[in-house]
Amino acid sequence: MVAENKVLEIKEAFEKAQKTHNNKAKLISALKQRYIKLEDKTIFHEEFVYYLKFPMIVYKREPAVESVIDFAAKFATSFEEPVENEEATEEDEEEEEDPFLNYLFHFLLKSHNANSHAVRFRVCQLINKLLGSMSENAQIDDDLFDQIHEAMLVRVKDKFPNVRIQAVLAMARLQDPQDGDCPTVNAYLLLLENDSNPEVRRAVLSCIAPSAKTLPKILGRTRDVKENVRKLAYQVLAEKVPLRALSIAQRVQLLQQGLNDRSGAVKEVVQKKLLQAWLRLLEGNVLDLLHRLDVENCPEVAMAALNATFALSPLNELAQNCSNIDNRKLIPLDNLSCENSLYWRALCEYVKSKGDEGEEVLEQILPEAAIYAEYLYGYLKSIPVMTEEQKTDFAQLENVMTKEFIGQQLVLLVGCLDTAEEGGRKRVLAVLQEMLVLPNTPASLVSLLIEKLVTVLRDDDKRIQMVAEIISEVREPIVAVNAPIDANDRRKRQIKLAGVKVKLNETKQMLEDSIAVQDFGQASELKDKITEFESLKNQLMKEAEEPEMKEVRMEKNDPDTLLKCLTMCSELLKQMSTDKGIGPTMNGIMESLILPGIANAHPSVRNMAVECLGLCTLQNKELAKRHLVLLLQIAQLDDAKIRISALKAVLDQLLLNGMETLTSNTSQSPLSDSYTEKGDSNQQQEGKEAKEPAEEENTVNNILSLLSGFLDSEIPELRTEAAEGLAKLMFCGRLVSSKLLSRLVLLWYNPVTEDDTHLRHCLGVFFPLFAYASRSNQECFEESFLPTMHTLFNAPGPSPLAEVDTANVAKLFIDLTRPSALSQQSKKTDDYQELTVHDRLAVKICNEILKDPAAPDVRIYARCLSTLELATGESVCNKDLLMLLDEVCTEVKDKVCLRALEKCIHQLKAGSKDNGSKDADTTINQAPVENGEENENDGDQLKSTKKRTKRGQKSASTATRTTRSRTTRRKTVEVSDESDGEEIIEAVPETVTRSTRRAKAAAMEKTKMNLTDLISREADQSS
Repeated sequence: MVAENKVLEIKEAFEKAQKTHNNKAKLISALKQRYIKLEDKTIFHEEFVYYLKFPMIVYKREPAVESVIDFAAKFATSFEEPVENEEATEEDEEEEEDPFLNYLFHFLLKSHNANSHAVRFRVCQLINKLLGSMSENAQIDDDLFDQIHEAMLVRVKDKFPNVRIQAVLAMARLQDPQDGDCPTVNAYLLLLENDSNPEVRRAVLSCIAPSAKTLPKILGRTRDVKENVRKLAYQVLAEKVPLRALSIAQRVQLLQQGLNDRSGAVKEVVQKKLLQAWLRLLEGNVLDLLHRLDVENCPEVAMAALNATFALSPLNELAQNCSNIDNRKLIPLDNLSCENSLYWRALCEYVKSKGDEGEEVLEQILPEAAIYAEYLYGYLKSIPVMTEEQKTDFAQLENVMTKEFIGQQLVLLVGCLDTAEEGGRKRVLAVLQEMLVLPNTPASLVSLLIEKLVTVLRDDDKRIQMVAEIISEVREPIVAVNAPIDANDRRKRQIKLAGVKVKLNETKQMLEDSIAVQDFGQASELKDKITEFESLKNQLMKEAEEPEMKEVRMEKNDPDTLLKCLTMCSELLKQMSTDKGIGPTMNGIMESLILPGIANAHPSVRNMAVECLGLCTLQNKELAKRHLVLLLQIAQLDDAKIRISALKAVLDQLLLNGMETLTSNTSQSPLSDSYTEKGDSNQQQEGKEAKEPAEEENTVNNILSLLSGFLDSEIPELRTEAAEGLAKLMFCGRLVSSKLLSRLVLLWYNPVTEDDTHLRHCLGVFFPLFAYASRSNQECFEESFLPTMHTLFNAPGPSPLAEVDTANVAKLFIDLTRPSALSQQSKKTDDYQELTVHDRLAVKICNEILKDPAAPDVRIYARCLSTLELATGESVCNKDLLMLLDEVCTEVKDKVCLRALEKCIHQLKAGSKDNGSKDADTTINQAPVENGEENENDGDQLKSTKKRTKRGQKSASTATRTTRSRTTRRKTVEVSDESDGEEIIEAVPETVTRSTRRAKAAAMEKTKMNLTDLISREADQSS
C-alpha cells in the first residue's frame, strides 16, 4: 500500500510538472522529502525512470515535454550539497556519491544508442541538463565521467542534427583546453570545420573554450557561409578572447571582414560588441586601439573602425573628446603621430558627412583654410629628403615613412576645409602649388596634393592651366648656368685690362716725379688716381676669372621627374569631364610628355604614361581609334603591370564608345557573335559593297579574339582583368557572344582559378544578373550550353577541366535559363513568344541524346530534361516535344535515364490535362478572361514549384556555386528544431487558405502534447 502511494506521488509530480505555471521548486522539495524518508530507494529509482521514459519518446519540442525534462534534471541534481572545502570533498568523495544521480546516468548511458532518434535526442538533452545543473566544483566518478565522455563522442556523429547539438552542449564541461590531445576539443574542431548543419556549428562555437589550438578555427567561422554562425563567432571573440591574444593581422582581418560583411546583423555585432569589448580592455582609449591596429599599413580598416565607433556617440560628445587639438584647433607639430593624425582626419570627415548638422561641430575641431594652409606648409617642409646612404638605415627610413604617412593624413584633411572664402582658397591653392613644384616633395604625396588641388578648383579650364604650369615648372625648372664668353669680348677685356695697367704704371711714375720735385698737391691727386686704377684693375681681373652666370630653363628627363609629371597629369584627367575633350594645352602635354613616356626605359614611367594615354582616349573618339593599335601592342608585349594598364584602357574605350571604336563605322549596334561566326553579318548587309564590311568585320574579329585570348593567360591579374572587362561589355550590351559566355563559365569552374577570389566573385555576380535581365540573354546561355558540355566531356585527363563536376555545370545552365526567374519587365515583353528557353533547350538536349543514346553523358542530359520548366498546354510545340521524348525513350536503354525521361513526359502530359480542365471550367463559368489567365499562371507556378521541390530532395548536397532560382519556394515541416529543416521537405500545397485567429488558436491547443493520457493508458494496459 505504501508502494502504491509512492507511485501515485511520482505520477502526480510528473503530471504537475507538465504545466509550466506550477512551481517546480515545491514539487522537487516535496518529492525529495518523500525520497529521503524511504529506506529502500531502489523501487523509487525504477518507478521514476519508468515515468521518465514517456517524455523521452517524444521528439517534438513540446512545452509540456520540455517542462518534464527540466523537472527531472533539477530533481536529480537537487541532492547535491554545496562544497566549501575542497580537501574535505576529496576525503569524503566516496561517501557522498548520489545513488539516484548515478542510477539515472547509467540508465541514460544504456539508452544513448537506441534506434529511435527521439530517445537519443532526449538522452543527450538530459545529460546536458544534468551536467549543466551541477555546481561548478561538482565531482563525479572517473568511470562515470569516461562513460559519459565516450557516449557523447559517439552521439556527436549522429545523423540527426538535433542529437548532435545536444551532445555538443553536453560535452561543454568535459573539455580540457590545456590538454593538447583532448578528445572533446578534437571533436569540436572536427564539427566546426565539417558539419553541414549551421546550428551544430553554432552550438560548438557557444561551447568551445578558446585556446591556442582552437582560436584559428573560431576565427575561421567568421567567414562561414551562414549569417548566424558568423554573428555568433564575433560574439564569442568579443566575450571570450582578449585583444592581446590576437595578432595585429588577425585584428585587422576581423575588422575588415566584419565591418564589410553583407549582413547588417554581423556588422552590428562587430560595431557594438567586438569593438566596444576591445575599447573596454583599453579603458576607452581609441588612440591606443589604433596603435594596436598598425594604422600605417591598414588605414582603410582603421577608418572603418573609427566610423563605426563614431556612429555610437553624438557629435557634440565627439568634439569634446577630441583633446589633442590646442586653442588654434590644431595638433602641435611636435605631438603629431600616425594615430592622432588619422583620428583627426577621420573625425573631421565623419562630422562633415553629417551635412548641416555637423557644420558647427566641424568649426570646433578644424581651423580656417588660411591658417591650416600655413600649418600644412610648415609640416611638409619639415619632411627630410633621404640620400641613398640614409635609405640603408632602417631607423631613419622608418622615421621618414612615418612623417610621410602623417603628411598624407594632413593633405587629405584639405578636403574638409571650407574653401568658399576667396582668401583662404587662394592660400590653400598657393601652398599646394608650391609643394608640387618643390623637388623635395615625397613621391607618395604627389597624387594626393594634385587631387586636392584639382578638387578645390571647380573649372576644368583653370584646372588644366594650373596643372600645365606646375608640370612646366617641374619639367623645366629655372637653373643658373655659366654663360659662354665670346672671343671678341674676351679680347676687348684683355685690351682694356692692359690699358688700365699701362695707365697705372704711368701714374705711379708721375707720382714719384712729383715727390722728387716736392709737388705734394699734385702727388695727392695722383695717389687718388692710382687707387681708382687699382680697383678697376682688380674688377677686370675678377670678371676674367669668374664666368658670367645666366638663368635658363633646363628640361629634366630623369625617371622621378617624369613619373611626378605623369602622376599629376593622370589625376587631372581622372577629374576632368569626358565632355571636355582634348584642347590645345592637353594636346601639347600628350605630345611632349605622355607619348614619349611610353617609350621610356623605366617601367614605372611607361606604366603611368599608358594610364594617361588611356584616360586621354576617353576624351576623344578619334584619338581612341588612332592609339588603339598601340595599346593592343603594349597589352601583348610589355611587362605584366603595364600590360594590365593597357588592357584596362582598351576595355574602357569599348565600354564608353562601343564597338565603333574598332571600326570606322558609326553604328551603335552591339556585336553579336561576329568573332566566331564570320559569315553571318556579311549576308545581312544590303546596299553596301562586300569588301568594306568584310574588312571591318575581320578587324573586329581579330581584336576580340585577341581580347578573349587573355582569358588563357598565365598571369592571374591579366586573366582576371580580361574576364571582368568582357563580362562588363556583355552586361552593358556592347557585346553578345555565346562562345565567349561559354569561355567565362569554363573559366569560373576551372580549378586553376580556385585561388582567384576576385575573378570567382565577379563572375558569380555577373551570371545571374546577366541571365535574368532579359530573355535574349537566357537564349545566349542556351546556345552556350551544349558547347560547354562538349568541352567538359571531351577534356583530356591531364586537363584541369577534367576535374569539373559536369552535373553541377549543367544545373547552373538550367537555373540560369529558367523562364520563371526573368525580371517582370522581361516577362511582359516575352509573353507573345510561344516557346520558352527551356522548351528550346529540351529539343536540343533530345537531339543530342539521339546522336549517341548509349553514351555515358546521356544520364546528365536526361537529368537536365527532368528539371526543366517546360510550358504546359495542348500546343503543337508540346505535342512535337512529346513525340521527340517518346523517340528518345525507345532509343535509350539505361534505366536511370528512362526514369528521368518518363518523369518529364508525365509532367508534360499532366500539365496539358490540367490546363484543359481549367480552360473548360473557365468557359462554363464565363469568368473574365484576365482572371482566368491569372489563375492559369498561378497553377503553372505551383506545379513548377512542386517539381523543383522534389528535385531539391534528391540533390540536397549541391555544390555551393549552383545558382538558385528566384521563384523556388519550399515549406519546411515543423520539427523540434530549426536545424532539422534540411532533412524533411515537403511541397507547397496547391490551395492555401488563411485561417482565422480563433481557428489558429484552437489548432494550437489541439497540438499541445499532454503526457497524462499516455501515462494513464499505459497504466491501464499494464494492470
